[in-house]
Amino acid sequence: MGGLVLTIVTSAIRVINPMLGQKIIDIVIVGRNTDPLIRLLVIMMIVQVVRLGLHYLMIIMMEIASTDVMTRIRRDMYKTVQWQDFRFFARFPTGNLMTRMTQDLDRLRHTVAWVSYQFIGAIALFIATFTFYLVINWRLAVCLVAVTPFILLVSRRFIKRLRPRFQLLRKKLTDLGTAVTENIDGNRVVRAFAREEFEKEKIEKHNADFRDTSCENAMIVAKYQPFLETASQLLMVIMLVVGGFFLIKEWMTPGEYMAFSSLTWALSMPMLMLGPLLADLERYTSAGEMIREVVESPKGIGDISGAVDLTQKPSGKIQFRDIKLSINGTPILEDINFTAEAGSTIGILGSTGAGKTSLVNLLMRFYEPDYGAVLLDGEDIRRYTLSSLRRQIGLAMQDVFLFSDSVRGNISYGKPEMDEENIKRRAAQSDADNFINEKNDGYETLVGERGVGLSGGQKQRIALARALAVEPAVLILDDTTSAVDSETEQLIQEQLKNLDFPCTKIIIAQRISSFRDADLILVMDKGRIIERGTHSELLALRGFYHRIWSLQYNAGISALESVAKEGI
Repeated sequence: MGGLVLTIVTSAIRVINPMLGQKIIDIVIVGRNTDPLIRLLVIMMIVQVVRLGLHYLMIIMMEIASTDVMTRIRRDMYKTVQWQDFRFFARFPTGNLMTRMTQDLDRLRHTVAWVSYQFIGAIALFIATFTFYLVINWRLAVCLVAVTPFILLVSRRFIKRLRPRFQLLRKKLTDLGTAVTENIDGNRVVRAFAREEFEKEKIEKHNADFRDTSCENAMIVAKYQPFLETASQLLMVIMLVVGGFFLIKEWMTPGEYMAFSSLTWALSMPMLMLGPLLADLERYTSAGEMIREVVESPKGIGDISGAVDLTQKPSGKIQFRDIKLSINGTPILEDINFTAEAGSTIGILGSTGAGKTSLVNLLMRFYEPDYGAVLLDGEDIRRYTLSSLRRQIGLAMQDVFLFSDSVRGNISYGKPEMDEENIKRRAAQSDADNFINEKNDGYETLVGERGVGLSGGQKQRIALARALAVEPAVLILDDTTSAVDSETEQLIQEQLKNLDFPCTKIIIAQRISSFRDADLILVMDKGRIIERGTHSELLALRGFYHRIWSLQYNAGISALESVAKEGI
């Protein structure tokens, strides 16, 4: 606000020296009175120095304000993104969000620091000059601003044409950013399928679309700019013709004519700058809408009113009661009921798309059920704050994400204060200690982006160590050992049976060997639990579980034929 006030003040000060120049001509030169000359010159010099000082102070204030605005909005955007659910990220891909949080925000900073200063300064200068003109000679002032309605008409048509074009340009830019991000993230897949040329063509298409839209916008600006420049030049013609006529008729003094002439640019410059300024403002409007779309997105899953912190570690008893879940209108889970006693092990088996991961996502509150409740130690998990609830749950998934940090930093991510001994113990429990020690830098080995340089099994074991490091009350393993060999899997299972802290384990896997000793095994299909029991109980049912077990352990051709016939 202070910068904008200084903008108005410095613009208004510009009319002071022409006023003093008028006196010098009328009193000193025409009136041949040199007494006030020195005083007027000193005042003019002081005014100029003060104006320049305030101008540079204003620039500094506007830069600081714009950077502060950008920082606060980026903080708000990041905070909004952090608390969104999975539905939000399905709507806004990574590249899309990155474009909004970088280029759109930089456009906002440019607008605050430069465009707003230019726009408000031009308006203030126009008003100050026109007011000064009215005081000196209102007839000539009216003649000079007679072109203003034409300028306003052209500007209105200009904005109407440009606004949708810049909205389209921002969309093209976000599409380009999304395509580039996906290409970089999927670089291995691109190379594996030798699709480099295809990806180049795809990026080139997005790049060409952005270029063509930019050029079309530039042509629109170029089309309207001559009209605005012509209108600004008309002021000089009006000044020469009408002003000269007034001077001849002695309807104005030579000093007044000089003052009018010296400030004609103050009327023409805003008109001349109007096109670029309006274009910049439309760019800002489009960028602002992209930013507002993220910041004002309905908040995802958050703390309910009256939520309390889960201060003490729970025993880990979990209950799913009458759970129903749908995502974007598609039923995912239906009539889910089961209880996991504290310290027990639950195994979950099912075909792809059966709803296994969605079930544990409810426990993490990545989704909210449409109906029913998830209880922890007999209390609805919604009664607890999200952060305190999730601190009590350790999660290791098949699709592992590792940060660009050391192995130590990745393992201790959820508990940064961990000491060396505990880090190594958790690595040993996940059978990661051996291969980590084989690295040249051991636990200080830097893990590349997304764990590049590590095998799938190594990444999964580091992710398991990270989940164990927080000593959770509930440990969720979502196909965590799918990329390790059978011997390693057996070692990990033995370690999980003898953890040095109590926890309830939920193991999702395709291999029955991962949870055959579980206290309860749930078999899911099409969002429902179709079988439940221990390993021996489920085998005795000779149903879905028995067929999968027969297939995995080669228990006869008849079982394979049965699976083939039933499409399982």
